[in-house]
Amino acid sequence: MRVTIPTEGQDGLNEPVAGHFGQAKWYTIVDTETGEIEYVENTSSHRGGTGMPPEVIHKAGTDVVLCPFLGPPAVKLFDQFGIKAYVGASGTVQEALNDWEAGNLSEPDPMGMPPHEAGDCGHGHHHGHGGC
Repeated sequence: MRVTIPTEGQDGLNEPVAGHFGQAKWYTIVDTETGEIEYVENTSSHRGGTGMPPEVIHKAGTDVVLCPFLGPPAVKLFDQFGIKAYVGASGTVQEALNDWEAGNLSEPDPMGMPPHEAGDCGHGHHHGHGGC
């Protein structure tokens, strides 16, 4: 399975997850079966190029995207491309992969709410917002 994570650099599994998917300089793609890592530059309109960030990821051939947060347009595009997206990723690429494999990341809210504000407390994290 090919898993994509937004990053600012190319330090493999030790690279920190970028805070904003669309603005990330790079997309680190990890093949979970072979352990191979590749980097795709974000050439989308968000960084002065053309197209939307999900299109860049789609062309690179990926199955899953892990990121801190996704807005509604990105959620919709990933859905159209058949790419499974998860939000709540943090730390390094390796930590994000570990959280995903452990089932600790959430599916994005189609309205674009961050996980801790969407009332989705089923991902094992409590953020002190009550109602969980």
